[in-house]
Amino acid sequence: MKLISVVTPCYNEEQNVQEVYDRVRKVFEFKSNYQYEHIFIDNASTDKTVEILRRIALSDKHIKIIVNARNFGPVRSPFYGLLQTSGDAATVLAADLQEPPELLYQFIEKWESGYKIVVAIKQDSKEARIMFLIRKLFYYIAKKVSDLDLLQNFAGFGLYDRKIIDILKKIEDPYPYFRGLICEIGFERAEIKFVQPARTRGKTGISLYLLFDVAMLGIMSHSKIPLRIATITGFCLSSISILISIIYFLGKLLFWNYIPIGIAPLIIGVFFFASVQLFFIGIIGEYVGTIYSQILKRSLVIEKERVNF
Repeated sequence: MKLISVVTPCYNEEQNVQEVYDRVRKVFEFKSNYQYEHIFIDNASTDKTVEILRRIALSDKHIKIIVNARNFGPVRSPFYGLLQTSGDAATVLAADLQEPPELLYQFIEKWESGYKIVVAIKQDSKEARIMFLIRKLFYYIAKKVSDLDLLQNFAGFGLYDRKIIDILKKIEDPYPYFRGLICEIGFERAEIKFVQPARTRGKTGISLYLLFDVAMLGIMSHSKIPLRIATITGFCLSSISILISIIYFLGKLLFWNYIPIGIAPLIIGVFFFASVQLFFIGIIGEYVGTIYSQILKRSLVIEKERVNF
């Protein structure tokens, strides 16, 4: 019997982990010709999430738990959990139930037909409309500026063959952008569209700052265009400035009594170019920060405890 691994990253999801477990278990009760393991990787929750998971694990050996020593964020922890799987195929399933476990039926069907990668694409969402539009805009921008053909409205939910997991294990990146890596690896993939349900219980642990961090990671990891824009913009603005300076200088020489020297153009120019410089220094800083995190080669996560492994 083939083994399917399900990885559920969680942080303060005490209201949802029981239902996630129940719905995944029902999927494999129906798919009785498959074995499965359900790995919950907890990011040092401060509520009763781990307590509930321990209780479940006592009665069901399919359930495995990894408890992180601290909160390692929404990028590193899910990726690390995926690398700990032992199945013939593995999936990452969010604990907030905004990714329906029942899609596993379609994932497995596509995987069995020969696809090494099966991805779930958000066709629409029942979350706040403004958030969905912002996410959609990010995916569009990331796709346009990326060196890869990035998937739009794809958050990492899908099923990945053991061959893909083995390739991911060889990638030594302490802060990996998983969605981009799946496109970087290649292989023909199947796409399954779904409507993302709204979160019904609990609050997300991902702040706007973390969302911005993930967005910048996605762009910086797979595109050099922002650096090229900075270079081209700097060259164009410098050329325009020199041209304006020459025109102003000649005008002053030819019409000395009619063109006042004035300090306003100088102040405006200084503030304008200072703001442009700060903006592009920030972009360069993002790239330097990405390089710095890779040079350090820190562990993806530090484990505090394992259960049922």
